[in-house]
Amino acid sequence: MQEVLIVPTMAEMMSQGKQPEVLFWVGCAGSFDDRSKKITKAFVRILNRANVSFAVLGTEESCTGDPAKRAGNEFLFQMQAMTNIEVLNGYELRKIVTACPHCFNTLKNEYPELGGKYEVLHHTEFLKSLMNDGRLTIEGGQFKGKRITFHDPCYLGRANNVYEAPRDLIQKLDAELVEMKRSRANGLCCGAGGAQMFKDAEPGNKEINIERTEDALETKPDIIAAGCPFCNTMMTDGIKNKEKEGEVKVMDIAELIANAQDL
Repeated sequence: MQEVLIVPTMAEMMSQGKQPEVLFWVGCAGSFDDRSKKITKAFVRILNRANVSFAVLGTEESCTGDPAKRAGNEFLFQMQAMTNIEVLNGYELRKIVTACPHCFNTLKNEYPELGGKYEVLHHTEFLKSLMNDGRLTIEGGQFKGKRITFHDPCYLGRANNVYEAPRDLIQKLDAELVEMKRSRANGLCCGAGGAQMFKDAEPGNKEINIERTEDALETKPDIIAAGCPFCNTMMTDGIKNKEKEGEVKVMDIAELIANAQDL
């Protein structure tokens, strides 16, 4: 039977006089990209199961402005950011969780100087805190003994020093965590960050995502784990390029946890 997802909006919560424990910032990819929507749903299933009081902004959420800023359009970034900050401050929100490292980095590090000061967590950090508090139990299930390698998203790892949370969650699945030769602070970009996702490749003899996929395949993984919708897309394209779709899956950490528990 299909599990019913409960996703309240901030507007609904406020009309009932309630304040959620956390706002789930979905992001453009998680809202509109078909593959990334699966990550969003997996994360919501976990939140529902753990009885976390959360809400989304729904139609009041706009792009954080990350792609505009990285592409050099500071004016557009500030317009997008100020609109979001007005909405967030209007709801008196203090704690935000997101599955996108680009949203995470922008909300956490770029918004404060514009008047948006919040506690911002990547979904792997939030899931680890739920696990530590005993609100979420993680079992290996179908991933027990599987070889899983984790690709560090640039804006999660090098930009914000979050390396342990995703790895701790993978190990809780009773999986075998195998590290790529370039990992953690030494990791290689998937090629999507800095608004590169939205432009054609520059001259060269190899796409970055192919190079990174080769790093991952060297570990002979069953699964390449990601913590970013953009990384997920780039690594999935790399696996298709290598014609390995039948052997290697690319999954977000939230999907691993949700599917392990057969949510």
